[in-house]
Amino acid sequence: MSIFLDESDRVIVQGMTGSEGRKHTRRMLCAGTQVVAGVNPRKAGTTVVFDVEPIGPGAGTGEAGEVEVPVYGTVAEAREATGATVSVVFVPPAFAKGAVIEAVDAGMRLVVVITEGIPVADATYFRSYAASKGVQIIGPNCPGIISPARSNVGITPPDITGPGPIGLVSKSGTLTYQLMHELRDLGFTTCIGIGGDPVVGTTHIDALAGFEADPDTKLVVMIGEIGGDAEERAAAYIKDNMTKPVVAYVAGFTAPEGKTMGHAGAIVSGSSGTAAAKKEALEAVGVRVGRTPTETADIARELYRAL
Repeated sequence: MSIFLDESDRVIVQGMTGSEGRKHTRRMLCAGTQVVAGVNPRKAGTTVVFDVEPIGPGAGTGEAGEVEVPVYGTVAEAREATGATVSVVFVPPAFAKGAVIEAVDAGMRLVVVITEGIPVADATYFRSYAASKGVQIIGPNCPGIISPARSNVGITPPDITGPGPIGLVSKSGTLTYQLMHELRDLGFTTCIGIGGDPVVGTTHIDALAGFEADPDTKLVVMIGEIGGDAEERAAAYIKDNMTKPVVAYVAGFTAPEGKTMGHAGAIVSGSSGTAAAKKEALEAVGVRVGRTPTETADIARELYRAL
């Protein structure tokens, strides 16, 4: 099984006709994702042809060739025509809030927001609005979600790893890819990059709950980083709710105090949000924390083999 996304999901791409949207739509199609439509009000009625060659474990049980994807003027029109329930957003930051709200109003079940640089006020608004409508947001500023050999929505390379028993949730896109590579011998049910902005739609806790409920996920790897208290809150959740082993890595042990490091949410103030404080909170509830991604993978492998 997988969480939040599987091979039956039909996906639309908001911003598919732009350079990034076009590039990653092709990658999603090559991974076997059912991309059924794009949305661009200025190009409604046109189509985009993609040269698809299956890549990744289990991807593209169909043959290589051209796939023609129609473009609609609105998300509602795309959904009505295709039955899609998942949208991925590649539009520029200034238009992202409107794009997400449009997807929510159209009845999308899941909206994956890849765009970075979205103002915090905009992200706060659309996260709250989506929650009020029962719509799940992943992101913003994230690589998206991949269930290897099933579906891939976002920008994650589909050929890093195959299906297996590990669940992965990460603030960092790059570290998502690295841990997928480090544990490719075991494979993953689902890998989720939740994004590193101060406000995100899907949290570590949301992913942990999904993995706990998934019978095929046997162990969870959680990647955090300095800034905020998401990892401390996840530690409290793990203590009270998780029966499956959790292994963690926290990026930023050498980060200087008060300096933003990479992600907008990765800023430390005093002792709050430091990697050391997060490591202490996680270890206090029995989570083993690696000092490097490779050590984290070694710990995960050790615990899985002991199950």
